[in-house]
Amino acid sequence: MIKEIFTWWNKQTLGTRLNTFLFGKLVGEDKSGNKYYESKSGKRWVIYNGEVEASKIPSEWYSWMHHTGNKIENSHKLDKYSWQKEHIPNQTGTENSYHPKKNKSKNASNKKYTSWKS
Repeated sequence: MIKEIFTWWNKQTLGTRLNTFLFGKLVGEDKSGNKYYESKSGKRWVIYNGEVEASKIPSEWYSWMHHTGNKIENSHKLDKYSWQKEHIPNQTGTENSYHPKKNKSKNASNKKYTSWKS
């Protein structure tokens, strides 16, 4: 409860909880457990499951959050093609982040270019 009062990065603050309870109508939930709410005035927000990270919002809910009118907004359950990957949040700063392969050979002859300061 103390975290909820003073920090915004741990799900929701006390003010957000009260606003959600008083004015929010649950619209749906995604596979990650994030819950999406809307007020009568049209304001939309998300309560994240776990760490607050905007990249955790999948594309089918992103358009809804930004009031983009398209076929996704009506169903929130878009059929995906076999070649489409599942949505994953931004992996920067985690063990799963991308690291280019380092050149293990220190031999300059393996370079694909020649530096002009030789």
